Amino acid sequence: MNTPLTLTMGDPAGIGGELSVRAWLARRTGHPFVALDDPDRLAGIAAAMGLDVPIRAVNSLAQGADTFPDALPVLPVRLAVPAIPGRPDPANAAAVIASIERATKLTLTGESAAVVTNPIHKSTLYGSGFAYPGHTEFLAALTGATLPVMMLASPDLRVVPITVHASLRRMLEMITTERIIAVTLVTIDALKHHWGIARPRVAIAGLNPHAGEDGTMGEEEITIIAPAIAALRAQGHDVSGPFAADSMFTPEARARYDVAMGMYHDQALIPLKTLDMHHGVNTTLGLPIIRTSPDHGTAFNIAGTGTANPTSLIAALDLAAELVARRK
Repeated sequence: MNTPLTLTMGDPAGIGGELSVRAWLARRTGHPFVALDDPDRLAGIAAAMGLDVPIRAVNSLAQGADTFPDALPVLPVRLAVPAIPGRPDPANAAAVIASIERATKLTLTGESAAVVTNPIHKSTLYGSGFAYPGHTEFLAALTGATLPVMMLASPDLRVVPITVHASLRRMLEMITTERIIAVTLVTIDALKHHWGIARPRVAIAGLNPHAGEDGTMGEEEITIIAPAIAALRAQGHDVSGPFAADSMFTPEARARYDVAMGMYHDQALIPLKTLDMHHGVNTTLGLPIIRTSPDHGTAFNIAGTGTANPTSLIAALDLAAELVARRK
């Protein structure tokens, strides 16, 4: 249990550094974590915010775990140029990517218990060879996973989008019976083995208004989604739907399932972020490692002001530690 978590840098012009130092202040009984970051950057952030957060560069994660009670341990990943809050710089893209790559490698080898990622700004990374829509797809490539699945989880709701980082037009092409089945099976497996839910209850949303209303508002529910639900039920899983997305997130509806499957990114994520933005955690299912992240972005508009709320990152660290403990 002393094997530390690794916490990535995120975009250095965003709020990730502020969140990292505040998360260490909330560590009192928490699982140790080591930041893969520029120690000078974090020390400057702590000083600017007037926070008593000692920063200590370490040579290994084991040393970091020993350091954690007294200082925020940092495995150095140096920036090419000083970061300016709110102004992402492509010159630092290589460091951002290296932080993710190194954290993933250390977790694959067992030196780290899990990866917790600070938010990145994808368009800033593209010039450095980053060719992925987001963290989820990049981590799948790094770990050899064939079907990464994004789940957002809060104390009151878990949601999974069947399609993730794609335009609405492209999303319509991606939704197939086979994909719905595959993503749902990965989700069920994770709920069983990581969350300890013996028989997960899965609710699947429709695509069209009123879930198509018997085909009068669209036929995807009849031709694509219902066959997937039937196939999953035939395998013995507790799967229901398709439900109208505008009414499946009421308190009464949420009490009837353990996870809601949305057809696309916003359909699934808007309800969770509306209900509990600060405690939501993004976790990637289907990987050989545990990965969590706060459910928000880089927040360039408030970077450097010291006002960023660390609750979601702290929840991501706590969930990673919880999943590690349950796995063990």
